[in-house]
Amino acid sequence: MPKIKLLVDEDNTGIRLDSYLAENTPLSRTAIQKLIENGEVLLNGEIPNKKIKTELNDVIEFSYEEKTLTDLKPQDIPLDIVYEDPDVIVINKPKGIVVHPAVGNPDGTIVNALLFHCKELSDVNGFYRPGIVHRIDKDTSGLLVCAKNNEAHNFLSAQLKDKTCFRKYYAIVNGVIENNEGEINAPIGRSEKNRQQMCVTTKNSKEAVTLFRVLERYADSTLLDVELKTGRTHQIRVHMQYINHAVVNDSRYAKKVLDESGQYLHAYYLSFIHPRSRERVEFTTAMPDYMIEYIKSKGGKYGY
Repeated sequence: MPKIKLLVDEDNTGIRLDSYLAENTPLSRTAIQKLIENGEVLLNGEIPNKKIKTELNDVIEFSYEEKTLTDLKPQDIPLDIVYEDPDVIVINKPKGIVVHPAVGNPDGTIVNALLFHCKELSDVNGFYRPGIVHRIDKDTSGLLVCAKNNEAHNFLSAQLKDKTCFRKYYAIVNGVIENNEGEINAPIGRSEKNRQQMCVTTKNSKEAVTLFRVLERYADSTLLDVELKTGRTHQIRVHMQYINHAVVNDSRYAKKVLDESGQYLHAYYLSFIHPRSRERVEFTTAMPDYMIEYIKSKGGKYGY
């Protein structure tokens, strides 16, 4: 009987146990609740209440029947590989693909593609997130570093925690931002009204800091260079909504969208200290076509 083991990271604290498991495995919340009620889920070695909330570094373990949960399978999904060595692989993720399996997305993910391409991946983040050190949203494109072994994974995770891993994004936001640059320092937590959304709140939240710089202005929108100082779920999208400049085409946080293709947000820059050489490495990727076409339609020049 296969066994699942998950370690709660900083971005997933303060969430009900059943909600956390439903969001981080392909099991439904109902199925998770049954496992908890039957005493089949252990939290730090003890049987918990399903309403208990997660804390940093909680260890969650449970087993499942083969018929209950689909095993991870390698899938021949093309990867846009920017860099690869025996320790890490850096990919340029296209929009529209989920990073790891979860409810509604049991396969067809970056993890399935990595399993097909790589002989070994780290297992620090549990069975359903092999190699995954950090995530970007399904409809956000851009650079993602994955670990091939646990030593590399732990070294990279420490940099994310210590804020020595640098990430920058292109973001096209609604409205014209007058200031040439700015800092948004506002804590982010999960919305109590909609568990699928995050929001700026002082309740069960974490520090979140976003820096932005204007690259180009259009009649009704602005192109930004955005740097993350922290890495909260949906951080850029939430912070832009908070200052009334939601990311263009963001179906979750913007009032209006152009279509169903997802937000205009691209992770174009990634820098970290390599786990083996201990030297800083930098990677960049070009602005995707869907953003360039938008800029052209607005009479802009940046990105092409």
